[in-house]
Amino acid sequence: MDIRFDNQVAIVTGAGGGLGRSHALALAERGCKVVINDLGGSVEGNGSSASAAEKVVSEIEAAGGQAIANFADVTNEGQVAEMVEAALDTWGRVDILVNNAGILRDKSFGKMTLEDFRKVIDVHLVGSAACSMAAWPLMREQGYGRILFTSSPSGLFGIYGQANYGAAKSGMIGLMNALHLEGAKHNIRTNLLAPSAKTRMTEDLGIPAQMLDLMTPKSISAAALFLVSQDAPSRAIVSCTAGGYAQVHIGESKGIWLNENNQTPENLHKNWKQISDNQPLDFHSASMNSTTKFLAMAAKGQK
Repeated sequence: MDIRFDNQVAIVTGAGGGLGRSHALALAERGCKVVINDLGGSVEGNGSSASAAEKVVSEIEAAGGQAIANFADVTNEGQVAEMVEAALDTWGRVDILVNNAGILRDKSFGKMTLEDFRKVIDVHLVGSAACSMAAWPLMREQGYGRILFTSSPSGLFGIYGQANYGAAKSGMIGLMNALHLEGAKHNIRTNLLAPSAKTRMTEDLGIPAQMLDLMTPKSISAAALFLVSQDAPSRAIVSCTAGGYAQVHIGESKGIWLNENNQTPENLHKNWKQISDNQPLDFHSASMNSTTKFLAMAAKGQK
């Protein structure tokens, strides 16, 4: 079955280069009309330029596709609203939102300023929320929507020198989970991509050139397009790089129950091996599943 996006409209943030550009070109190639959003700033989030977004629009139009450029700062609620209005004015709907815009301000936590911490959180996490919030009413009204967040292995597993970036990227997991639950009855599916690719944001990470060349944006876009397609799953975290793809699960150990007299830190220390045993794991569909599990243990233990 061919995955197509004919008559659909997508907004891709940070689409002036790197992964965003790759996603936008791939969507357009498969029939999608695309809003190419890019502020055109530096990797650190400074400055702005219209040229990056306009260049991608030209590429799409030269290949016979349809696209418009947009230069909204994703942290600016008013500009984001205008971006969604531009899509509506041009094509009448918004079916897909790919939250991809991001910046880097890497430093070890001891040397990082709170300003740099906040700025990265604002662009990645708050910016993704702002764009999703602007598109949400339209998707609900349409009874259709696909939202993709761009996380990172840094957010899933951690990395030295990126506390701000990792916090922003892991925050997207909670946002995705909530939107998955709230959007289900409106046919809005929400997923999360955790890619590693050769872009201007990874050029200085010390990855050997031979390996970096394998980490093509095109390989990531394959996963992105699947996750925003009509038959996409929802609430999936897909880790991918260099043609490798895996689903990441957040699981909880079976755990133990302690009666009131034994609920002490000493008993947690004593039973830590059993508490932390990761075989098997429970994969919960909502937060109450975990609460219900422990309440069931407590009810059984009280008997």
